[in-house]
Amino acid sequence: MRRSTVDAVRSGLTASLDPAVVERLLGTYGELKGNYYLGGHRLSAVEAGRFCEAVVRLLQQRATGVFIPLAQNIDVDRELRRLENVTTASESIRLHIPRAIRVIYGIRNKRDTAHLNDGIDPNMQDSTLVAGTADWIMAELVRLHHNVSPAEATTIVQDLVQIKAPLVQDFDGYLKVLNPNLPAGDHILLLLHQCGASGASALQLNEWSQPNMRSNLKRTLDRLVHQKAWVHEKDEMYVITKAGIIEVSNRMLMQLQ
Repeated sequence: MRRSTVDAVRSGLTASLDPAVVERLLGTYGELKGNYYLGGHRLSAVEAGRFCEAVVRLLQQRATGVFIPLAQNIDVDRELRRLENVTTASESIRLHIPRAIRVIYGIRNKRDTAHLNDGIDPNMQDSTLVAGTADWIMAELVRLHHNVSPAEATTIVQDLVQIKAPLVQDFDGYLKVLNPNLPAGDHILLLLHQCGASGASALQLNEWSQPNMRSNLKRTLDRLVHQKAWVHEKDEMYVITKAGIIEVSNRMLMQLQ
């Protein structure tokens, strides 16, 4: 998540939930996704366990007003069963999110290459399932706890679940493409892919681009917008389109070699 998205999620959740648990949630989610994108699939699955434990505590607080403190161990399966019996809670709190947690926790506890004899490494497929399910849980928490307009909630959710590129590193809001040999169009496309639904202004893109790209930035953007339809411009902001996302994926531009 970009810093603006993290801040928006934090603000919405801490309005009604314990700030320390929210920070644990955001930290573990960031580690989980970071490990996944950088190929640390086993580490991603391990971090997923801590993510689930944070989510369970937030569900407890939402459903009953109290939760098991972070300093105490938590029996995830037992607490999920208890949540199912809180009939005053919504189905999302009682059933849907707990079922998603069980998927992640099952992968975390019971799957490993050491237990398989078919020669197929399950870590990539497992961590992909874990990362996607964690995205869904985070998006559902946003839906339940953010008192914002539907359009703003949609933007937050899209930014949460948008696949981020390991080839782009965020230095406190400054996005740096880690392949200096990319042509200008690919460079800009990767930056906008990282920005997700929030997009970026021409001023930001100019700042994040290499010096030799800046004199022709307007021409590059016009080509991406009008000739390729990979980027959309509105109110002086540039946002990657679905066609642009597919282009990045098909050409594997986001991969850090």
